[in-house]
Amino acid sequence: MEKGQIRHVVAIGSGKGGVGKSTVTALLAAELARRGLAVGILDADITGPSIPKLFGLPGPLTDRGEGIEPVRSRAGLEIVSSQFMVEDEQTPVIWRGPLVTRLIQQFFGGVHWGPLDYLLLDMPPGTSDVPLTVFQTIPIDGMVFVLTPQELAGLIVKKAMNMARELHVPLLGVVENMGWIACPHCGERIEPFGPSRVDRVAAEYGIPVLGRLPIRSTVSALADAGRIEDVTSPEGTSLAAAFRAAVDAVTSAAETTL
Repeated sequence: MEKGQIRHVVAIGSGKGGVGKSTVTALLAAELARRGLAVGILDADITGPSIPKLFGLPGPLTDRGEGIEPVRSRAGLEIVSSQFMVEDEQTPVIWRGPLVTRLIQQFFGGVHWGPLDYLLLDMPPGTSDVPLTVFQTIPIDGMVFVLTPQELAGLIVKKAMNMARELHVPLLGVVENMGWIACPHCGERIEPFGPSRVDRVAAEYGIPVLGRLPIRSTVSALADAGRIEDVTSPEGTSLAAAFRAAVDAVTSAAETTL
């Protein structure tokens, strides 16, 4: 498939679920939009879509004759997701692989995407047929991987990274999520999931660490309220620095792949 009016396609993936991949995707998209860039999100996690909830978007998708129209967020992000195709957010999408494959292809080639600087793909976890379909049909400029400090998360993410590399998808870097939390009383840095392993993983694959994101209750609260675009962090804080570093690295790496 051709990218059309989309300049860069960047996939966000993980080895296993529960590491905050969709949250990282949403935060990166929101930060890119704050920089004045045109951004879209393709929620490729067909059976476990999270993006609409994070942005507080009910859908539905519409077709005005030029293709499927993406739903726009409050900040103007263009978003498509299987969640927009069901009446209730608790309704499961129980589809076999071929149907999921066709929907992924439709979400990319059959959507009336406007001119975009970045289209972010929120990938399903693992190495199933959906990531394979994405890798084989969508022209991806690069991929970012999200992991948490647990050794298991680091082990499983390597499977997904190896799959991407075998299919010639450039690895842009890794983001560590939920790495630490600041004690609300003394400010001491606490590592609830143990010491970081992200440097070891990044070094093994020869890629950079794009960011280290802490656990922050306000992020979870805004995500649950469908207001992920409202997540900000005061200048000089570690969270703000991590967001900027991750976005800077993604934009720089994506530019060099062209």
